[in-house]
This record gives sequence, C-alpha cells and structure tokens, in this order.
Amino acid sequence: MANQLESPDIHWMRRALAQAELAAREGEVPVGAVLVKDGRLIAEEHNRPIGDHDPTGHAEIRLLRSAGKLLQNYRLGGTTLYVTLEPCPMCAGAIVHARVARVVFAAPDPRTGAAGSVYNLLQSNELNHRCEVTGGILEQEGGTLLRQFFLSRRKAGL
Repeated sequence: MANQLESPDIHWMRRALAQAELAAREGEVPVGAVLVKDGRLIAEEHNRPIGDHDPTGHAEIRLLRSAGKLLQNYRLGGTTLYVTLEPCPMCAGAIVHARVARVVFAAPDPRTGAAGSVYNLLQSNELNHRCEVTGGILEQEGGTLLRQFFLSRRKAGL
C-alpha cells in the first residue's frame, strides 16, 4: 500500500506506470491503467492492440473488461481509474458507460485526449454520467515514457 508520505494518487499512478513499462517491453505504446475501489486494487492492464490484433486493445478497455468480469458487473460505480495517458474518445465513452466515478491521468494527449485536452467526454453534460477528472499526476514520468518509446521507434525506422 502507499507509504505515509505518498498520496494514494501517486501510489496508484506508479502502479499504472509499471503497466505502461510492460507495454513498452512488448512493443506496444506504453500506456498502463489501474482500477481501484475503496483503496483496493481491482484490476490492472496495459496496451495490447498490436499484439492482440485488436484496435480496441487500449489499456482502459482491457481494464474495464477485466474488472467487469471480476466483479460480475458491467457497472463499475465507486471506482477510480488511473491511466498514464489521457483517455481517447473510445476509452472515454467506455468509461462513462461503465459509470467509473473518477479518472486520474498522468500525461495529457493534445491530439486525441477526451478528458479536456481536445474533447471533454468524461464531463459532458450531454451524457448520462460524468466522471471526476484529475490530470497531471506524475505527468513528467508518463510523458517521458511515451517520448522515449516513440523516439526509439523513429530511430529504428518504424
């Protein structure tokens, strides 16, 4: 569990960053996600769209699927989702449908972010559920991991 000097948000984001590192080692875009309820880990996942040949294989989607099966419920009310990159519109839509209470992300996504950077689907008044959103938790670590990954891919000619 988190030590007394470390906030729960930092503790769980570190856990999500560890998942992102797993994704990078597998050649996937390094995004990791963790779902917590009442201070307890429910599930953790990382990106796998390349390895699974699945365009929906984002960390958040995989996480919601794992948690739903584990809890035997497609509604995940009262949970907090920690993710290393701001969710895209697909993931934000799934998060809203799952009724996740809070989303905490590390790095913003200025191209496809749907938690305030480009869109704000997680807090849209037009949808039937809104999430509390906190961004920028360990932003530097999350951003550095992504930049290093893409730099190495460019150097490799990929």
